[in-house]
Amino acid sequence: MIVPSNALGQILRTLPSAAAATFLALFPIVNPLGGIPLFFALTSDFSPSERNRTALKTAAYVFGILVVFMFFGRFVLNFFGISLPVLKIAGGLIVAHTAWGMVTATTRITPAESDEAAEKTDISLTPMAMPMLAGPGSIGVVMGLAANADSMTTYLGMVIGITALALSVYLFLRLGGPLVARLGPGAVAGITRIFGFLIFAVAVQLVWDGVADFRS
Repeated sequence: MIVPSNALGQILRTLPSAAAATFLALFPIVNPLGGIPLFFALTSDFSPSERNRTALKTAAYVFGILVVFMFFGRFVLNFFGISLPVLKIAGGLIVAHTAWGMVTATTRITPAESDEAAEKTDISLTPMAMPMLAGPGSIGVVMGLAANADSMTTYLGMVIGITALALSVYLFLRLGGPLVARLGPGAVAGITRIFGFLIFAVAVQLVWDGVADFRS
C-alpha cells in the first residue's frame, strides 16, 4: 500500500522528469531559434502588435498539434497496425532528413509554401507551425514518447513539457528580432548547424533502438 507521502514523492519524481525529457527531446527538433529569420521575413510588413499576436498564435498551434498527436498517436498506431520499433525507425529517418537539411542549410519549407506565405495575412498555422516548427520530425518524436507513457502523471508531465516548449517558441519569435540582428545571419546559421548535428545523432539513436527492438 502506498501512503500519501510516498505517492506525492513518486509524482514529484515522475512529473518533472517527464516534462524535462519531453522538452529536451523536442526543443532541438522544433528549433525556435532557427524559425526566427523566416518569421521576421514573413512578418516584415506587420506592425509590432500584429507580429506579437502572430507569434502567440504560432506557439498555440505548435502546442495544439503536438498535444493532439501525443494523445491520439497511439490510436493511430493501433488502427494502422504499426509497432513501436517501426515507429522508432520511421521517426529516426524523418528526423535524420530534418537534421540533414539543417546541417546543409537546406530550407525546411518548399518554394511554393514560401510564396504562399508571402501572400497570406496569417502565417501562424502554415508555414510557421506546420511544417516549419511542429513538423513530421517533432510529431514522430512526441508519438514515440507517448507510446512509452504508462500513467496519467507521465502524460501530464509531457503536457507541461510541450507547454514549456510552446512558451519558448513564443518568446523566441517575439524577442528574436534584436537577437537575429545582433548575431547576424552567419551566427544563426552556425547555431542551426550545431542543432542539426545533435538532431542527427538523436535520429541515429532512434533507428538503432528500433533495430535493436526487432532483434530482441
